[in-house]
Amino acid sequence: MQVLAQLLPAGSALPPIGYLLVLVVAFVAVAVSLRRIGPHVTDRVVVAFAPWMVLGSSCYVLYQVRGVPPVLRPFFGSPTVYLSVATVAGAVWAATAVAGLPADRWHLPSIPGIVGLSGTILALVAVGWALAGGAPGLTVAWPALGIVIATILAVAVWSGLRRAVPKTRVTGAVGALAVFGHTLDGVSTAVGLDVLGFGERSPVSRAIIEFAAELPTAEVIGAGWLFVLVKLALAALVVVFLSEYVREEPAEGYLLLGAVAAVGLGPGAHNLLLFTVLTP
Repeated sequence: MQVLAQLLPAGSALPPIGYLLVLVVAFVAVAVSLRRIGPHVTDRVVVAFAPWMVLGSSCYVLYQVRGVPPVLRPFFGSPTVYLSVATVAGAVWAATAVAGLPADRWHLPSIPGIVGLSGTILALVAVGWALAGGAPGLTVAWPALGIVIATILAVAVWSGLRRAVPKTRVTGAVGALAVFGHTLDGVSTAVGLDVLGFGERSPVSRAIIEFAAELPTAEVIGAGWLFVLVKLALAALVVVFLSEYVREEPAEGYLLLGAVAAVGLGPGAHNLLLFTVLTP
């Protein structure tokens, strides 16, 4: 347990046992339902969960700025909030699958369309709620620039990866999402560290940043650049590694690659929203 605590980001804690039991029972019920239903998994279905990844991060920001009613706060802490959001998202997926909606198109009615639209609406509500309760004079410029830089880098890396390693093309939009998610995490961390004065909560990430801070380049380009490079390389390597798996087992491969995307996009979105609402 001590080793696990050292690997988790600072501030992570489980909710009271009553809340935890309710959440675990709900999550297991949804997971069992999905297993019995056996919904068709496509790249569109997995990408449709991207707004839900942003929703989870936004809800955690609400928790951090105390924008959640006390009775609901235990469901919004870290890492509980991600299980909470996954449970709701899974329930929406199960409901659309039971209805027999198609999984290979975006336009409504369809599984990707409804999952993506519902997640987007909830994410916008959460983001708007956080912005409304943020510090006076929201800091928008640097987070916005971070999104632009991350998008440019992700497009460059994804385009280069598809040319250099053609087999990665099979990962499609899910592979692109994984690259973008981890690029956003890296760039947002660098912006928060080198420009806005925030610290890094994850022990592993902090170790990389502290190493970069000891290099002669730190005085010129800061300490966040190495973390950006590590995230870009990691995302590219994972996409390459999972390409064959996606080709041989598309459903499982897409889901696994989607999980990889989530652990990049979630923290990246969290960073940018937190910087926006907390930086004076």
